[in-house]
Amino acid sequence: MAGVESQTDPNTGATESGDKAPVGGHTGLSRYAVLGRRRWVAIAAIAGTIGALAGAGVGAIVATAIAGHDTTTVIHQALPPPARLSQVNDVPTILAAVEPAVVSITTDQGEGTGMVITANGDVVTNYHVVAGANYIHVSLYHRAGSVNAYLTGYDEDNDIALLHVPDVSNLATVVLGDSSQVRVGDNVIAVGNALNLPGGPSATTGIVSALGRTIGGTTLTAGELVPPNLIQTDAAINPGNSGGPLLDAAGDVIGMNTLVIQQANDTEAAQGLGFAIPINTIKTLIPTLRKGSKVAPTELGISMQDNTPQLAAQYGFTTTTGVIVSQVLVDSPAYDAGMQAYDVIVSFAGQQVTSSAALIALLAGHSPGQRVSITALRGSVTEHFALTLG
Repeated sequence: MAGVESQTDPNTGATESGDKAPVGGHTGLSRYAVLGRRRWVAIAAIAGTIGALAGAGVGAIVATAIAGHDTTTVIHQALPPPARLSQVNDVPTILAAVEPAVVSITTDQGEGTGMVITANGDVVTNYHVVAGANYIHVSLYHRAGSVNAYLTGYDEDNDIALLHVPDVSNLATVVLGDSSQVRVGDNVIAVGNALNLPGGPSATTGIVSALGRTIGGTTLTAGELVPPNLIQTDAAINPGNSGGPLLDAAGDVIGMNTLVIQQANDTEAAQGLGFAIPINTIKTLIPTLRKGSKVAPTELGISMQDNTPQLAAQYGFTTTTGVIVSQVLVDSPAYDAGMQAYDVIVSFAGQQVTSSAALIALLAGHSPGQRVSITALRGSVTEHFALTLG
């Protein structure tokens, strides 16, 4: 797949990060093991409203009677076609291609990771990595020391930030893949500045464990640092990995590592629960962030996940696309308009909604106070809602 093309630097002027970094940290981190800080508290519980399904082939045993004799016939149902990127082919080769485009980020708040997306210094990372920072330093691959970077734009709700490293050129860049093609069971590689260990980024391997995860009642409301519709993986992810790439077996970025859950409750530990923001969500927001914008938090008041043919069959939806409403926040715009859990949103402000990433992108183009229309399917009935965004 094609990578992101180099863009003309939209920012001129100050190169000192202290003038550009946001002032005042976010207070919503304590529940989550966000990966860009050394100090964190693991989430105490996780609840999923609608589980993602993974298809698998099965064999059926059928008993028949032929000429007075009992016969057992084994019928093998065809397995689904293998995932396009179901096997990690050559991890060292993939890392050799990707590591030059992975940077370490250090601030007065902690450490994290970033991905170079343009040759002239645009870097994407998690917003919580740089939130409240008085300075941002970036260590480029095989370059001594670190350089100043500044914050171009950010989306707090989706935990995405775009940085710019001035006065650089010909940097290696990552290839942004297509997270809509990811399947449960696909092999992945996580790369990042784990625990800020010296000697370069760490790499771990695993699989995609689940898709469309919503964590801890996450809703599309102002102030949320944990976005919806996350990719879950069992690849080892640690503090410092935030903002680093989750790669498929071709070396394309399918997600941005964001958080990990290490504690199920006060007495039980959890293992292998890492989460990444789908790269398609990030790609839809980069043009806005590149303009130097802070994406205004806009409240809709739902948690959601992508509809799929498997979920449509399980729950009897009459469409296989769109966005499933898994929870409606009380007293939110969606609640006041009459939306319900298991509604399937198919249109927002007159634009077709095929996925959570598409809905997030549409929300990013609207501001609080705007009046919008939403079309959803409730069973076989088409519902129309008019609401004012919070």
